[in-house]
Amino acid sequence: MAELVMIMGESGSGKTASLRNFKAGEICVLNVAGKRLPFRNDWDKHVINNARYSMIQRAVHSGQYKAYVVDDSQYLMAFEAFDRAKESGYNKFTEMAQNFYNMLMDCKTATLWERKPDKSYVMTDKPIEDTIVYFLHHIDRAEDGTVKPKTQGKMLDDKLNVAGLFTTVLQADTDGNEFYFRTKTDGASTIKSPIGMFDQAKIPNDLRAVDAIIREYYGMKGLK
Repeated sequence: MAELVMIMGESGSGKTASLRNFKAGEICVLNVAGKRLPFRNDWDKHVINNARYSMIQRAVHSGQYKAYVVDDSQYLMAFEAFDRAKESGYNKFTEMAQNFYNMLMDCKTATLWERKPDKSYVMTDKPIEDTIVYFLHHIDRAEDGTVKPKTQGKMLDDKLNVAGLFTTVLQADTDGNEFYFRTKTDGASTIKSPIGMFDQAKIPNDLRAVDAIIREYYGMKGLK
């Protein structure tokens, strides 16, 4: 069983930059938008560009890494909405919510897939252990100031409470000089974390350090 963690924030708040301290091979980046990483790296073979639902699920089921990052995961819903823009009716919004939900639940309960000689995959009953899947996600700010993970509008929100599917939701933020993560809600945000996991309401913008804290909290093995 994998642990799912959401890092939400505005564009430019340092979500992707927080990956900078991982070493090549420690993490697989599932790059939905296919954009360049905002720091120098030698990660080419550990980045899957233009990732979609099936690619994300296949990567997690491979069990090759102990940490995965789905970068800009809200684009999974946005790109599907564009692809289906000409469809009429409300059923497509339910289906978009279902597709995102199914992907999350599949990552959470993942078991290993084995690749057959014909390049097809077969599911085994071997559970994936000590694995964390991070979802870097844009936010929506309502007129009343409340903050939540971005979807594709109210109709999709009515179908799916994204933050409710995670135990840990951190918010990337910046004051223009310092970049950091918020670990505790101010009452106007869906930020949350397990009791005692983080001592401070603001911590450095370093996802590798966060990864170590989460693994220690749950008694999970390290990245190596």
